[in-house]
Amino acid sequence: MKNNNKINNHYLSSYCFYPDINFETQSVDEKIILLLRAHPITQISWIFNSLIFFVLIFGLNFITHSFFNINQKIFINFFAFFSVFSYVWFNFLSWFFNVGVITSERVVDIDFHMVLYKEVTATRLGKIEDITAKTGGYIASLFDFGNVFIQTAGTQANIEFINIPHPSKVVDTVNNLIRKNHGD
Repeated sequence: MKNNNKINNHYLSSYCFYPDINFETQSVDEKIILLLRAHPITQISWIFNSLIFFVLIFGLNFITHSFFNINQKIFINFFAFFSVFSYVWFNFLSWFFNVGVITSERVVDIDFHMVLYKEVTATRLGKIEDITAKTGGYIASLFDFGNVFIQTAGTQANIEFINIPHPSKVVDTVNNLIRKNHGD
């Protein structure tokens, strides 16, 4: 299979060809072709909100300096900064661990919901009935990100990769793997 894609193995990448990683249900001879996460531009909202919260905390310290004694200020600041850091941490973990994996044998969607709940959906390449890429809007077109929907045969769950970079390249990669595995 010929690839014109730049190989990127950085562990924080949102579009990583041939990453040097493993996952828990990977078989011995299964090779990871592509690791996908949401495009970084889709994370701007929570990053911006975090910065606003930090500025608000500092601003409120100047406005309310005469209303509270030093112990109260320390407690309020500790609680406020802890809340913002928690918000940042959980959003980062959500982005980092919600991944799509395309291997030489199957497609896997791994979703973590609020750190305590994990959902893994996988299907073999031969069970894929239809694969669709959708990109909508000016920002998505400008930064080349969108959604990929993989419809499977029978009663198996469908797989969705939301806000991933280069959705049309992902569709091409999966289609090429299907052709290669079926000998078409």
